[in-house]
Amino acid sequence: MSSEVVINCSGIGKAFQLYKHRNDQLKQILFGRWKQFHQQHWVLRDISFDVRKGECCGIIGRNGAGKTTLLQMICGITTPTRGDVTVSGRIAPILALGAGFDMELTGRENAMIGGAILGLRRGDIASRIDSIEAFADIGEFFQQPLKMYSSGMMSRLAFSVCAHVDADILIVDEALSVGDASFAQKCLDYIRDFARRGTILMVSHSPGTLEAFCDRVIWIEDGLIRDQGRPADVLANYNHTLGTTGDEVELLPIDPRICA
Repeated sequence: MSSEVVINCSGIGKAFQLYKHRNDQLKQILFGRWKQFHQQHWVLRDISFDVRKGECCGIIGRNGAGKTTLLQMICGITTPTRGDVTVSGRIAPILALGAGFDMELTGRENAMIGGAILGLRRGDIASRIDSIEAFADIGEFFQQPLKMYSSGMMSRLAFSVCAHVDADILIVDEALSVGDASFAQKCLDYIRDFARRGTILMVSHSPGTLEAFCDRVIWIEDGLIRDQGRPADVLANYNHTLGTTGDEVELLPIDPRICA
């Protein structure tokens, strides 16, 4: 692991506007200069941490704790309400797999567009399209519109595109909790290989996954960092708070080769 910081979050917070009535949003646009028609709901507050080059950092927390929102800010999908996020390097964001796909286009066409969005040139995508198709392993559906896909097939395609981007940083948000066991293992093998050459930031509810991959785990609770440090220590505190041993939230079987 290098001492170079590739992700820096400094005092970031994110608030969303909540409206009680349907017309309040229009009122806010028209008269917001004089009166506030919404309530602010702070999802994250004063989050500060660094991720160093070559580090695998995990994030854990209850549903609704703000984990996905944090990753979205790091990826530039949404902006912080306060604070700053600095990222050095190309990101492959495996967030909400398939959310940006066009359901009327084929898998091949979506792969081309997805690769371009993630920074690849058209020629580079074209040279990798056969490999993307093979990794996704969805057969003839690669040539069919996505409206014919299952959610698992879209996840396969999205992960495959991200796996061919030559990224410096891999951002993973529970991507491994979908799809069949065979594809999940393929994703795990890819992440294990990526960990040897890049930086990983992953959200997971799986203690086994976090302990197998991560150098450090950050626990987010009620929009704040409650604890961070060695995976075993942080996960023990987290599971104690939830009143579990950790076995109840295991999502995937971990291949023993990963820890080798």
